[in-house]
Amino acid sequence: MTRTLSQLVLVTLFAVPLAAAPALAARPDVRRMTCAQAHDMVLDRGAVVMTTGRFTYERFVSHQRYCDRWETVVPALAATRDKPQCLVGYICEEPLFRGFGD
Repeated sequence: MTRTLSQLVLVTLFAVPLAAAPALAARPDVRRMTCAQAHDMVLDRGAVVMTTGRFTYERFVSHQRYCDRWETVVPALAATRDKPQCLVGYICEEPLFRGFGD
């Protein structure tokens, strides 16, 4: 009886985190969404990290307030299920010449 209980505890300790791992690791794949779905997700959440390719990802934002104060927003295009170039949102970038024009 003790052995069975300890085996059950071990299985629970190892199986539960493994079962939850794919859900935690998964991020939206912009290539599997329509342009409207991807754009709406960024608008709804404000900032979203999405898979953009087999080994690539990007953080898309809906507004300047989701960037650091010294960064600027730049329109970001990505390939979606229905469009090869969809304006998903913006990305945060550091200006080339910080302080230029101040």
